Amino acid sequence: MGSREEQKEKRRQDILAAALDLFVTNGYKETKITDIARKVSMSTGLLFHYFESKEILYTELVKIGLEGTRYPLQTKYDDAITYFEKFTKELFQIMKQQPFVAKMFVLMAAAQKSEGTPEKVREIAMQVDTMERFIPIIEQGQVKGTIREGDPRALSIAYWCSIQGIAEQYARYNDIPVPEAEWIVDIVRGERK
Repeated sequence: MGSREEQKEKRRQDILAAALDLFVTNGYKETKITDIARKVSMSTGLLFHYFESKEILYTELVKIGLEGTRYPLQTKYDDAITYFEKFTKELFQIMKQQPFVAKMFVLMAAAQKSEGTPEKVREIAMQVDTMERFIPIIEQGQVKGTIREGDPRALSIAYWCSIQGIAEQYARYNDIPVPEAEWIVDIVRGERK
């Protein structure tokens, strides 16, 4: 990629990061395109060169968030509890290294439930089904005895709600300590032998 293309891509990424910050802080409806342009020190007209509308920009962020939800299921595992341990630890490390990851949790939740979300964007956000996709992993661990007994869906919900809450707090206050991964994994962990 030549330097002109690299500069253009960097500006695009800067716009996405600024928009993410503003959407997380103010919500979609209250964020103005002029606010985003101001945050990246460019004219509104130039910003429209990169993204034709606020909705297109928001849609792009939600698509990035949706793609991120596919990451956990790309990880191979032999045992469910080892998978939960590895995934949770990696997720917390990534959140510390790249705070936008925690912000994406906030953005995706807002895109799913905010009345101001455009319907087409909400439909994309509603494709997130991580809680449902973790049920077979939990069931496999229950068969092997590494995951506690109980309703697999309820266990998945408990785990993911904890992750969501931590991400939301970290997105707002990234100077707070992130819990130990094993504390969260203990939500689903079977009795240790």
